[in-house]
Amino acid sequence: MRYLNQGGSDSTPTHFYVDSSAYFISAATYQHQRLLDDAVKERLRDLLFEVYAEFGWRVEHWVILDDHYHLLANSCRGSDLPTIMRKVHGVSAQLINARLPPGARGQAQVWCNYWDYCPRDEREYNTRLCYLLHNPIKHGYVERLGDWPWSSFHSLLAEQGEQRLQGVFREHREFRGLVLEEEEEVLEYRARPVRS
Repeated sequence: MRYLNQGGSDSTPTHFYVDSSAYFISAATYQHQRLLDDAVKERLRDLLFEVYAEFGWRVEHWVILDDHYHLLANSCRGSDLPTIMRKVHGVSAQLINARLPPGARGQAQVWCNYWDYCPRDEREYNTRLCYLLHNPIKHGYVERLGDWPWSSFHSLLAEQGEQRLQGVFREHREFRGLVLEEEEEVLEYRARPVRS
């Protein structure tokens, strides 16, 4: 079953809810603040797996950076996605706010929004997978994928082997040119003039 939730403004993306489907999901911190330190990354990773499983979804691949994350998951009921995201972002926002200096606790807006996309076929899925795994290199965190601990790269490498995984990256080179809707919005946000 498919559901369409039209976004209400430029900052609220449209969400398309599909049952039993692959989903590519991205979420960013408010104004891309670097709020996700290693302790928060660890808890966020665990929280993603716990909450998605609670709703019958399966997280297959993931990456968490200092200001955003991406994941590939399989849905059970697509219409559960807003509830899942509210829970993940609500719990993680409380954790992050509790770690802030006393005067700022409970005051910080942590999450901006989330974006979702249902890959239409195996090629689109694998292109998004390569994009997700390559993200730490793209953003300059590391030069080698194996050096970034906050990703499903390590388990995928163990499962598929180096040669097969290299083949996936070679076959889906278009991931390097992939520009996600949320990246365009961030660039737009950064390009807006400051009003006084």
